[in-house]
Amino acid sequence: MSNTPVKETHAFQTEVKQLLDLMIHSLYSNKEIFLRELISNASDAADKLRFEATTDDALYENDSDLHVYIEANKDERTITIRDNGIGMNRDEVIANIGTIARSGTKEFFGQLSGDQEKDAHLIGQFGVGFYSAFLVADKVTVTTRRAGLEKEHGVRWESTGDGQYDIETITKDARGTEIVLHLREEADEFLESFRLTSIIHKYADHIPFPIRMMGTPTPAAEGEEEKPAEIETINQASALWTRPKSELSDEEYNNFYKHIGHDFEDPLTRLHQKLEGKYEYTLLLYMPKRAPFDLWQAEAKHGVKLYVRRVFISEATEDLLPRYLRFVRGVMDTNDLPLNVSREILQQSPAMNAMKKGATKRVLGMLEDMAKNASNENSDYATAWKEFGNCLKEGIIEDTDNRDRIAKLLRFSTTKDDEQTVSLTDYVERMVENQDTIYYITAETLAAAKHSPHLEVFRKKGIEVLLLSDRIDEWLTSHLTEFDSKKLQSIAKGELDLSNIGDNAEEDKKEHEEAIKSAEPAVKKLKESLGDKVKDVRTTDRLTDSPACLVSDQFDMTGNMERILKQAGQDVPSVQPILEINPEHDLVKRLAKMRSKDKIADFSDILFDQAILAEGALPEDPAGFVRKVNSLLTQ
Repeated sequence: MSNTPVKETHAFQTEVKQLLDLMIHSLYSNKEIFLRELISNASDAADKLRFEATTDDALYENDSDLHVYIEANKDERTITIRDNGIGMNRDEVIANIGTIARSGTKEFFGQLSGDQEKDAHLIGQFGVGFYSAFLVADKVTVTTRRAGLEKEHGVRWESTGDGQYDIETITKDARGTEIVLHLREEADEFLESFRLTSIIHKYADHIPFPIRMMGTPTPAAEGEEEKPAEIETINQASALWTRPKSELSDEEYNNFYKHIGHDFEDPLTRLHQKLEGKYEYTLLLYMPKRAPFDLWQAEAKHGVKLYVRRVFISEATEDLLPRYLRFVRGVMDTNDLPLNVSREILQQSPAMNAMKKGATKRVLGMLEDMAKNASNENSDYATAWKEFGNCLKEGIIEDTDNRDRIAKLLRFSTTKDDEQTVSLTDYVERMVENQDTIYYITAETLAAAKHSPHLEVFRKKGIEVLLLSDRIDEWLTSHLTEFDSKKLQSIAKGELDLSNIGDNAEEDKKEHEEAIKSAEPAVKKLKESLGDKVKDVRTTDRLTDSPACLVSDQFDMTGNMERILKQAGQDVPSVQPILEINPEHDLVKRLAKMRSKDKIADFSDILFDQAILAEGALPEDPAGFVRKVNSLLTQ
């Protein structure tokens, strides 16, 4: 026998109390969504039972007619949602209902804006759909029993949303879950059958299980008794993706997306295809408008669901789509896998590998179609890029087979357009005469990239430069080294030769060579003064206004990459930068003429620390830098 108390009272988490307070005080205007969320949960429970029963038929307990039943009782002022799905045991009730820490509650509250319509979509998106019951109910009672357990292992959960809940062990004959909502006075509209029916048609027509309600009694003819009402199936109860596209409306497609995506907004676009060949499978995939809050959490499990002969098998594994496409929502259904397929079989199956490749290519095709139709920064593709662009950058690193296709989908800020709308194709098309290289710069922020001294000669010559400021860009550029036969080159690494670009290239080159000779004393003094702080000191033609900048050797780690790794707690060996100086700058000319060793030392440190600041980083001794600058200003 278990030592678990028969009945207990638990306090909700602080975040749950906040959430319930929002629900109870009607922050959300679209109250009817409570029914959508609870039906969705019931459908998921039926899906899970059907899957587990493929290896253990006894879980059906002689009842394989999976369905959802809804009943409104005007006398009791209650609505009951009952399913005969997988059900829950006591621990699962506490984990899934008593706490929502796993559902991103903190992020949920951080996203709230106070605008009822904008906030409404967050309920399902953040996995707090069950609590939408408190939009219409002042008390919620849940009774449940997990399939396969004895009837004395039933559980009752009850709360009035006042900061605590009761949970007790009960006897429950039937498996599955029953939720009873005790309605608030202002929620009487939901006691009407026609109102419930209209909500079901709106949000749940596509649920692949019957949703049943008691129909209206048939009026008696004169001299006859009234015929009792019969139970009716309200929805179509068919897998939407199996129906021909010609039979489906945009509304039906969008409602199905909202069900599987736990979203309140329509998707940006969709893909519905039945693929035939060596392997036969159907895809119904969607592109959301917004990134889910857990997009960057490794354990997140929302994504594409795998069905085998319409039986749910698994969700959001990298066996269905590569990780960089984890933002896609939808279903994949096939007849070419066994119903009792295991994770190991999925990973080793030639059929699954072929379907994954096919699905990946079609998702990239969907993105390409969106990109073709993108005319401005307000387009659907611009929205998708803003939300999921960094995921696609992961694809450059992970998916060598599709790297060229993904590269065409990338969008960047540049020195000519900082709105992240420039494709590599656009960049190549507007390269200046004699330019054969795609130039870029990486920095911690867009502002640091835009104002980098490395850009000065590029602005002078009218050469466009990609401005990369996302952390992943350092890894992106190490894998994407060429596009359209054009090499990608960092303007902050290695030697830079732009001598063949520009109208006065030969004249500029001659003047620069003369300046280099006059700067030789300054180079020598900087090398002696800075010592092992730098790998080398040399003159440069990449600067026009600034006196100095830092560059990395061709195969060394950039300063930005070093900072990123250190911030992530990595033990990174320090790499000395190269200090490049502008031989035509007055400060460099002044340094060349200096005689005092102390002044030379201070001046060298100032030039070096200025170059560090221009990179968006801090000098090793900020106070010392300030002191030396102040000393220079007072002389």
